[in-house]
Amino acid sequence: MDDIVKQALAKWPNVPHCYGWLGLDARGNWRMRDERAQHFNLPGDKLTNAALVGFIVRNYASDERGCWYFQNGPQRVYLNLETTPFVARTDPAQGFVLHTGEALGRPEAAYLTEDGEVLLQRGAVVAQLDDRDVAQAMELLQMDGHPVGDDTLLAWIEDSAATAALTLRTGGATVPVQRLRRDDIPARFGFVRLPQADAAP
Repeated sequence: MDDIVKQALAKWPNVPHCYGWLGLDARGNWRMRDERAQHFNLPGDKLTNAALVGFIVRNYASDERGCWYFQNGPQRVYLNLETTPFVARTDPAQGFVLHTGEALGRPEAAYLTEDGEVLLQRGAVVAQLDDRDVAQAMELLQMDGHPVGDDTLLAWIEDSAATAALTLRTGGATVPVQRLRRDDIPARFGFVRLPQADAAP
């Protein structure tokens, strides 16, 4: 957290929190959601100012409820999450990189949803893979040690009783892949996609 933010918190500790004005989309873009965007449930305008984005990244955190926010001086600006608190992209040098610019490192687990979304987990960090990189990740999947075709993969996703071992090859190792319903993701990883003011302590 930036020192200027810590100083503001000490000076004004009881500033009301802000909800609905900032979002994180499924491609890792921060989006400003004005009153019109909120009223019509639109994603909002993508933030492109490098200094502002950097400030948000440095002051991005979660509270005890699993609600993610950006600490803007003394005020918490809670985020609407389209997917997970982090979004990952493939990187030739580092494997997977988070939307915050940090390397994820080698995932410890991977998940596939019914819609073909790929989630990666390392420790407490869970990140959905940017959809533009999913096709590349699919080429790294193996079933019982062999490359897996589209039809076989689809059947595995749809058949919860299938026992074939699906793995993801990354960083010279294989990572187990599990099925996970999209609606179950927040509860599974302990975060809230749409924080509400009335749920605040």
